[in-house]
Amino acid sequence: MWEAPFVAPDQTIEADWIDYNGHLNMAFYNVLFDRGVDCVYDRLGIGEAYVRRGGGSCFTLQVHLNYLNELALGDPVSVTLQLVDFDEKRLHYFQTMTNRTTGELAATSENLAIHVDMNTRRSAPFPAEALERITELHRAHAGLPRPVQLGSAIGIRKKSG
Repeated sequence: MWEAPFVAPDQTIEADWIDYNGHLNMAFYNVLFDRGVDCVYDRLGIGEAYVRRGGGSCFTLQVHLNYLNELALGDPVSVTLQLVDFDEKRLHYFQTMTNRTTGELAATSENLAIHVDMNTRRSAPFPAEALERITELHRAHAGLPRPVQLGSAIGIRKKSG
């Protein structure tokens, strides 16, 4: 049974991740989100063990990250994942990162990933068993509300008047 949304194990902001501004460096938001999706990939049967067996892997095609609130050394964070869409080769998912102490939404990450045959380094369909689990995950997430940041574009909004 899948959680809706999926909630990865909590993580804690590490000292090496703090930049000269005194907060979590932008690169490490991706590390935290990546660890969260790895938990989902493992449950889908397309995670690290699958890759080590030599058949395939998932590569990230596109990411849109929104930094909403600062995170500091020692802050505990929770990462969720909502599967928005999928097909036989791709996953479109949305993640949130929440500061567990303050309850503030720290960041969101919208991602498009593709399944790759590691022998040819070309896109390839997911194995049938994985596709069944992906379908179950999508079904569990179908009733979730559309995230506000989903599909947002980068740009400078002009003030009217």
